[in-house]
Amino acid sequence: MNDSDVLAHELAHVDAVYARLEEATESARSAARSGQQIFQSDRQTWMREEDGTALFERDAFTFQASKRLAVLDAEHEGLVFGRLDLEEPEEREVRYIGRIGVRDEDYEPLVIDWRARAAEPFYRATPQQPMDVVRRRVLRCRNDKVIGIEDDLLDAEANTDDLPIVGEGALMASLSRARGTRMKDIVATIQAEQDLAIRAEHAGVTIISGGPGTGKTVVALHRAAYLLYSNRRRFERGGILVVGPGPVFMNYIERVLPSLGEDSVTLRAIGQVAGDVLGGLSADQVDDADTAAIKGSLRMVTVLKNLVNLPLGDVDADGLSLIVTVKGNVLKLNDAQLGRIRSGVLAHQRVNLGRESAEKALVNALVAQVPEDVDVDPEAIPDLITDSAAYRDFVEAWWPPLAAVDVLRRLADPRVTAAVADGVLDADEQAALASSYADGHVWTVADMALLDELVSVLGPEPTTDTGPSLFIEGGESVDEFVTMADRLSRTVEHDLTDDRHETYAHVLVDESQDITPMQWRMLRRRGSQASWTIVGDIAQSSWPDLDEVGRAVRDLIGSAPHREFRLSVNYRSPAEVFTLASQVVQEAYPRADLPRAVRSTGIEPELLETSSSALVSDLVRIIDRLTDAVGGTVGIIAPPSRLDALRALLPQRLATRMNPANLDRVLFVSPLEAKGLEYDAVVVVSPDDVVAESPGGVRVLYVALTRPTQRLVTLDIDGPGAWRP
Repeated sequence: MNDSDVLAHELAHVDAVYARLEEATESARSAARSGQQIFQSDRQTWMREEDGTALFERDAFTFQASKRLAVLDAEHEGLVFGRLDLEEPEEREVRYIGRIGVRDEDYEPLVIDWRARAAEPFYRATPQQPMDVVRRRVLRCRNDKVIGIEDDLLDAEANTDDLPIVGEGALMASLSRARGTRMKDIVATIQAEQDLAIRAEHAGVTIISGGPGTGKTVVALHRAAYLLYSNRRRFERGGILVVGPGPVFMNYIERVLPSLGEDSVTLRAIGQVAGDVLGGLSADQVDDADTAAIKGSLRMVTVLKNLVNLPLGDVDADGLSLIVTVKGNVLKLNDAQLGRIRSGVLAHQRVNLGRESAEKALVNALVAQVPEDVDVDPEAIPDLITDSAAYRDFVEAWWPPLAAVDVLRRLADPRVTAAVADGVLDADEQAALASSYADGHVWTVADMALLDELVSVLGPEPTTDTGPSLFIEGGESVDEFVTMADRLSRTVEHDLTDDRHETYAHVLVDESQDITPMQWRMLRRRGSQASWTIVGDIAQSSWPDLDEVGRAVRDLIGSAPHREFRLSVNYRSPAEVFTLASQVVQEAYPRADLPRAVRSTGIEPELLETSSSALVSDLVRIIDRLTDAVGGTVGIIAPPSRLDALRALLPQRLATRMNPANLDRVLFVSPLEAKGLEYDAVVVVSPDDVVAESPGGVRVLYVALTRPTQRLVTLDIDGPGAWRP
């Protein structure tokens, strides 16, 4: 059988799978239509009990049908991507592997879901341990057409019927293809050590480590899909949260899970995680390196607690006092007495939940000062106190409901910062912290963890929102399909003591080496009862205190069961590029976990120089040359101080000499935004500034140098850089 005959044979099977998939899709559409027709009513103002039961049954039927339809309608390019030919005593068994399972009319498998146990040999089998697999075949498809085949012969002795072997090997073929602006799944080329991490037990904490290019991120995403497949009730009901370093990274990975048939996972950049308790507030701006280090430190826990305990008002004032008069008797509480009352209440309650207790304590302390012979009913004295304007005005100023954003903005006053950070931060750190909240302040990623901490200390703000009624006002004119579940979900009453943190059954943290100690506290509130997957490489950390990061992870694990997986092969970086990057990082971090690069392009990195005046023109020539040399993306990684100017100037200059299609392949990112991304070619602008402007220093330059899959260019400004080995 020649190669064209082999291709035609596989195409026939793929055609049969898509035909069966179309039948299943039409069946699901029919079920969804039937579900909406189960119960119809013209009632607009009230319902009988039996009507409510019928609505519930209709909603449940429609939900299940729609859920199945969503799976079948998902993006399934390369639905069938693998085949196993197994060694059997009598007749050789053939298994086709794909993104979802598909069965024929007799319920026999046409395709086995890649997460099923029967598919494990596709990823685990090796020539040393073939697991009864004679031949492993990867089908490369475009839409529903088979366009290429790559075979591995795993057991030559068992190949008694001379199975044909086609192609150069699926993994190496996939590594040589051009990169786009979205990460693609690796479901067809998962390697054995990656598969072990993907299919690990869910309980406790799973740690996946490895150097650049080892596939940590995509392995973690496939693990999320596997967890949903293997324990769907637990993880679909409880939810899986995937956290990444920033919006650029999240946009890059957003299509991986849907392409695997899963869309029930929540993706959040670290600056978006606290939005659940902050009314949707998020951030993607970053502080300068020194300020980010201050805000990320656990010392901020003490600073924030002091800030909450600091009464509103002029911090330079002599002190607070409460004075009220009852029947000519002056009752007074001084600053020290008020401080004891406040600290006593806050020892047991959070601020926004403690006002009632604080008022009781105030009234009791004032009542105790009323003379016994006063001419008034003793039971009326508390009302006389609380009805006085002086008392009401004082309480409103002394114990108002507090919002986290308003409290944190108080740090813009250097006097406030000095008062709450005395003995915790030094004078320079206090000045940097206060100036970061000065006029024109924009919330940063580091601020989100501080705001979340404040919400935890303050408690939820009081709300008077009673929610909408069960029935839609003017409902007779509304044509949309509204289910009983929709209406009830909008009228849920929250417990006033509830922080309203969204919690999850599993939390997956990528680029974990960059999560600050304060951000770990924020994440733990979302996964207090969760299992965890933690993915990272300490040698790529942008956090200056690596020991503090390690302690935060150890505190998270505690006594929970945990397992560690190390990915040892760099599939992304050419050996020529990774040799340079390894030399750079080892100078600053000798303990770096360096994977083994398995590819070689024969093209050495270009270490170029330019002047400040010629930077833009030289970059234009370099980018124009690289877009001709590679077929995919070209990443321009520049330090924050230069990035905005290059983003503004370069596209205009490039547009005059480049094809618009090539211009779309040029992407501008900062070193931190580049984390987890990859490009066919990379230009690192001013490596010395990359080091100077990052809290991680040389480790962040290491990240930038390991982003290309084919070509690397570095561009020093005004002389050779000090970063060079």
